Order: sequence, then structure tokens, then C-alpha cells
Amino acid sequence: MGEIKSTVELAMERSKRFAVSEKEKDEMKQKEVLKKATSFFHRYREGNLSLNDILKEMEKMERKASITVREALLSYWIGALSLDDENEGILKGVESLKGKSIGEAKQKLDHLLSQYQDEKEEIKKKTGAQLVEALKRDGIWGSAVEPKLEGSELWKKENEILDRSYSIKLDEIKEQLRRL
Repeated sequence: MGEIKSTVELAMERSKRFAVSEKEKDEMKQKEVLKKATSFFHRYREGNLSLNDILKEMEKMERKASITVREALLSYWIGALSLDDENEGILKGVESLKGKSIGEAKQKLDHLLSQYQDEKEEIKKKTGAQLVEALKRDGIWGSAVEPKLEGSELWKKENEILDRSYSIKLDEIKEQLRRL
């Protein structure tokens, strides 16, 4: 005949299935550390956490977790560099975590952004003039006529081409920062 098991024995058998292996524990710790890094990233970008506070928090962590947070933050910050946003705070964070000067890459980025803005203004002027001419051909003209650039297909196309060409150059600078 079958043996009769107590409730405790049944519960123990069922709980064996829920035992967490060392590998699973490590994965859970890794996920938690990455969540912390993501939180640091967003809070820093929003101005709710200073770089010094991040560094202090990292000092409190065990070495492995601190290294993971450092690598994740560097990856997030470098990936967040863009042609349209203010990058100064991100660059300070990268330089702080790298522990060395990123002056050359910063200089290249500043030059690239300056070129990008200048070229974008030129395209804006050129596209605006083309749109005004198109409106004139349709019988719409005058000093009060100002075409809406952002809604025009011509502007979108020109802006997309510009963004694509400068994004390639931005990616090169990002790669240089990663290699430092």
C-alpha cells in the first residue's frame, strides 16, 4: 500500500522545486545591481542625484556590484550622448567614472555639435525659402506668411539626411569614449 505523508512532508517536497540555485541567486543580484545603475542614470539625468552621491553609493557597494554599476553607467551615459541634448553632465559623469581626462573626445563632440547646429540652421533657411516659393506659386504670399517647417516633408527629409550623417560621426566619438 501507499505510504501516508504528513502535511509537513508534502510541503517539504513541494518546496524543493522552489529552491534557488547559486546561479539563480547571482542572476537575481545582477538584475538588482543593473536596476540600481538604471535608477542612478535616470535620477542623474533628471538632476535628482548628483555625481558625488552616485560615487558615494558605489563606494558602499561590494566590489563586484560597484564594477557592474560603473560599467552599466558608462554604457548608459555614452549611449545617451546625442546631437540635440545637453551633454555636459553626461561627459562629467563619464570622465569621473573613467578616472581620466576625456578632453580630446569632448573637444571633438563640441566641434561636431557646433557643425551640426550650423548646418541645421542652413538647412532651415534653405527649406524655409523653398517653402515660401512654393506658397507664392500657389498664390499665398506676404510679410505675414511663415511656413511651418516641422510639418513639411521637405524639412523632414533634409533633417533626416543631416541627422544620419552626423549620427555616424557621433557614434565614432562614442566608440572613442568606450575605448578610453
